[in-house]
Amino acid sequence: MNAAVILMAYGSPDRLLDVPAYYADIRGGRPIAQEQLGDLVARYRALGVGDGHSPLNAVTEETRAALESALGLPVRTGMRHWSPRIAEAVETALAGGADTLVGLVLAPHFSAMSIGKYRALFEEAVPAGVETRFVERWGADPAFVEFLAQRCRVALTGAGAHVVFTAHSLPARIREQGDPYEDELMETALLIAQRAALRDRCWSFSFQSESPTGEPWLGPDILDHLVALKQQGIDDVLVCPVGFVSDHLEISWDLDHEAKQKAGELGLRLERIAMPNADPAFVDVLAGIVRRELQAVAA
Repeated sequence: MNAAVILMAYGSPDRLLDVPAYYADIRGGRPIAQEQLGDLVARYRALGVGDGHSPLNAVTEETRAALESALGLPVRTGMRHWSPRIAEAVETALAGGADTLVGLVLAPHFSAMSIGKYRALFEEAVPAGVETRFVERWGADPAFVEFLAQRCRVALTGAGAHVVFTAHSLPARIREQGDPYEDELMETALLIAQRAALRDRCWSFSFQSESPTGEPWLGPDILDHLVALKQQGIDDVLVCPVGFVSDHLEISWDLDHEAKQKAGELGLRLERIAMPNADPAFVDVLAGIVRRELQAVAA
């Protein structure tokens, strides 16, 4: 068996000039509001995206290289909305002699609107006769839970802050469709809270990064949730983004800028855990997931 890993991520433009094309890809042909595009460009500029450089893609590349080293197998990056595309990653892996591919998305929880679309792109790109394994979910992986619980333990000091677990919101209609996304998130949050020995009243869950589509999204939104926590007499908040694994736009802007600003207005102290990124312990989590998939193939 000659195995390779297709490590999938959302992707980020490398240049500000590429933001319109990137956003158009995300929109998939739907109309683009120029005001929203201008806002996105401003956010990427603030995060240091420049000519030929994206700190967001750099994190993905660092994670890829570390995972490849840990596994001793080729790991190819495939982006959903930027290059290299998932199909390009598959082609490169097969050209290198791989006959077995493991698809792993840098997002722990399944939704048909997210992981389901990655899987479709992955399966469309793989020709017949190639052995494949696709990891649909890993948010309840014990090593991942312990990793985030340890992050919480390190960040909590003294009497401890109120921990708010967050994840990217999705349209609320997924509930009617029986999508498991919300349930998986709550499972991860509960497992981490138990592992970190958080009392029931010392943690809660909120969503973030809602898009202005005109339809209801999963809530409460983190900004509204901070207001509610302040009204409950809470002054110290630690954010643990369980639905994200790297310092990309939804972390650096939505939490570190907008949520931090809102907390300041409310007189709240708000901190967040350090993101996994390419931390060796997190890379070990990913490597363990891949090894289990390869063992299943060999069995």
